Order: sequence, then structure tokens, then C-alpha cells
Amino acid sequence: MVMIMPDKILTRRDIENVITVTKDLYLADSIPWVIGYSGGKDSTATVQLVWSALSQLPKEQLKKRVYVISTDTLVESPVVAAWLAQSLARMRQTAENSGLPIEVFQLTPDMDNTFWVNLLGRGYPYPRRNMRWCTDRLKIAPANHFVERVISRAGEAIMVLGTRKTESAARRQVMEGYEKKRVREHLSPSSTMPNAFVYSPLEDWTSDNVWQYLMQHPNTWGQSNKDLLAMYSGASADGECPLVLDTSTPSCGNSRFGCWVCTMVSEDKSMAAMIQNDEEKAWMLPLLELRNEIGAPQEEDKRRRDFRRMDGKIYMHTGNIVHGPYTKATREYFLRRLLQVEQYVQTCGPAELADHPLIRHEELRQIRRIWLHEKHEFDDALPRIYKEVTGRDFVDPECPTNRYFKKREWDILERTCHDAFPQEELLVNLCSSLLDIESQYSLMASRRGVNIEIEKTVRKCFFSDKQDAIDFYQRHHAANDENGQEEVAAE
Repeated sequence: MVMIMPDKILTRRDIENVITVTKDLYLADSIPWVIGYSGGKDSTATVQLVWSALSQLPKEQLKKRVYVISTDTLVESPVVAAWLAQSLARMRQTAENSGLPIEVFQLTPDMDNTFWVNLLGRGYPYPRRNMRWCTDRLKIAPANHFVERVISRAGEAIMVLGTRKTESAARRQVMEGYEKKRVREHLSPSSTMPNAFVYSPLEDWTSDNVWQYLMQHPNTWGQSNKDLLAMYSGASADGECPLVLDTSTPSCGNSRFGCWVCTMVSEDKSMAAMIQNDEEKAWMLPLLELRNEIGAPQEEDKRRRDFRRMDGKIYMHTGNIVHGPYTKATREYFLRRLLQVEQYVQTCGPAELADHPLIRHEELRQIRRIWLHEKHEFDDALPRIYKEVTGRDFVDPECPTNRYFKKREWDILERTCHDAFPQEELLVNLCSSLLDIESQYSLMASRRGVNIEIEKTVRKCFFSDKQDAIDFYQRHHAANDENGQEEVAAE
């Protein structure tokens, strides 16, 4: 295998060596390949190298399948999403026309586990570094499920990835660790999946090596590598993308593409740079503003969240209450803002985004079901918000609603509770949940389980307000709260 040193310019022989290794690995066994493709530079170079290798083999030797998989998190940057959709379509058509054994799949998370279903539906707090619930659900799980299906059919799978040692010191350490465990040359065992192996053709390349290769060799499925470079350049703060090694200048590999809602970085410099560097990207500003609004600092975010956990328990750390899911008002507000931004992007963005959804209708239907049946919010706010923002009726004929109580009854209940017991913050939540539970069970042949549901609801709504919850916690744990970290429920 060719070893590309960080200060070495990529030569034609270097590329030929990688292609030769790739051909030899392909012909060595019958194990199918799965290539991860994100549309970025590293995965583009990886697919292009494999494509070139297969194109050099006789047709009779192209016996095993190569699956190119791309995961759409459903919250990708619209620019990247449009680019990826175009690239996958061209890749699929070109592979079919050339007779190569390449199959292209775009994966998505389960509709019950998307970003917006969890955040707007269940009220999961915005992902942060200490609570990163999104990555596994949106990216890892769909890809793993695909590879598992391949393994279940073939017994094994080889994953071809665009990982490089020069990405970071941590990446180098991990990759070198698995090199020592190689079952045979160039194939490392997967760290997460039995009967899966990893081939990294770019493992010793630098970011500049990747760009050099992409600029000197045309894209094998008809996509423009120069357009890819321009997209990276537009996302760099200085608007430039150096192609020669210059240790004093950061490579475009540091530009971040991915979910437009991501808060794993404190500031989305890539989106901000796109807007700054290209007047035609001004339509992205509302996306950036909404991302920053939802991803507000944690102290501000606490005010938008329930003081209870999802199950009603109280959790305290170092004397401070740890807040739970977003409140009903917050979830409804975020939904309204998201639909407003979606309308703006579809109207003011480029033509190819005229029908691009920021949230899918299937997700909206799932969110509605969670609000109605899990959170017992029988006022059924989602269709009303949708109509107010879009001007269109929300179509969801299969969703059962409360047969006895609607928005009118909710308003009466809310007004009555606030007037009669203004100090009881959870009374509306308690009464609406009890009424909805009884309504749901009235339609069932058996009422088995209704008492359990009622008891859970009473425990969850036991407290008058946040201060009452804190006092309850302190009374019950004054003696043994040494670590300042414990959950309690109403007893």
C-alpha cells in the first residue's frame, strides 16, 4: 500500500498503486463491499478510486456487488442535500449504463426517530456535547442496519471508508490500533460490527492529496469536482481553498458540512461563510437564525424546558435542578418557526429547493400522534399551526383524535385551572391527561391498565411548581445526598 507522507505531493504512481490494491482486494474474495458516501471530498475520492478500479477490470470479473450508501439525516443543509441528490442520481444512472456492479442507496432514519420527531414531538432538549442523542439515531443506526442486512445475506461485509489518519491525532491513534489487528493486508476489523472489515484507501493521504486527486482526475459519474471545490471554498471563512500544502494555511477539509441544525460547534461558521461569500446564498440566513435560536445557551434553554424528567422524576446535580423536555409552548413555538423558515426557503431559495421540505409530512404526522396520545394534548395544535403558517389544511385522515374534547374544551379547562388555582402550574397537565386517559380507555373493550396510567399521571404532576419539586427533593435526601446527584419521584 502506498504511504503518502504529509509533505508529499501525490504522484500518478501513488494513485495507480491505490487503484491496483483496490482491484486486488476486490478480486480476492466474494465478500460484498459497502462504501459510505456523504458527498464530501473524502468520500467522493473514495468512490471515485473504487469506480476507476472496477472500470479497469474485465466484465467477467465483476462478480460481487458494491453498495454505495448515503445517509440523509433529513436535517442536512439544503445546499448539501441538493448536491447529494444530484450526485446520487447521476451515480445510479452512470453505473447502470456502464454495467458496473454498483448499487446506490440513500438511507434515512426511522420516521419515529428523526431529529424533529424527537425534538418537537417528544421534547428532547437540543443536542449538546454532553447529551448527543442525535448522531446514533440519524446517522449511525441507518448505516449499521444496512450493513447488518448485507452481512445477514452474505455472512460478511467489507466497508470502504474515506477515513484518513491526518484528520486528527485521535483518528490516527484509532486507525493505527486497528492496523495491528488486521486479518489480512489492508483490511482491519470493524470496531462496532462483527463479521465486518474496513478498507481505507485514503488512510495515508492528506487533505491536500485528496484535493489534488479530485482536481486532476474527472469525476467518474459525471458530477463536477470543481463545483465541489467551490462549495467547500464558499464554506471557508476566508473564501479560499488551498490546494498545495501550506502548513500556515488551514485546508478546506476544516470546513464543516452536515446538519444545518447542528450545535456540536458553538457557531456554524460554514453556513455563515456561505452567506457572507455568496450573495446568492442570502436565503440561508433564516436557517442560521433559527439554528442559533433553538441552540441558545444552556441557561436560556432551561427556561424553555420542564423542571421534570420525561417520566416526571426530579433530577438534581450539585444543588441545581436538571431540566427535562421542552414545554408544550416551546414545542409549538419551534414548530411554527420551522414552518415559517421552510416557507421562506421554498419561496426565496433557488428553484431546485421549491419543493424541499425542512420537515417531512410523515414527521409532522408522527409529532401530532405523540402530542395527542403520549402527551395527552387534546387541543390538537399541530393542524392549526400548520394551517396558520402555510394556508393549507393538514392532511392526516388516519390519526384518531379525542372524541369528546377539542380545542374549545382545552381552553375552558386551562382558563378554569388558572383562575381557580393560579399557583398550581401542573394542574392543567394533570387534568388534561386524566381526561384524555379516561377518554382513550372508554373506547377499549378492557380497562386493564387504566389505573396504572392514572397513577403514573398523578405521580408525574404531583408538584405545585418547580420550587415545590426542589423542596421535596431536599426533604427526602437531606441525609444521604452526598454526591448531589440523584433522581426522585413523587411517592
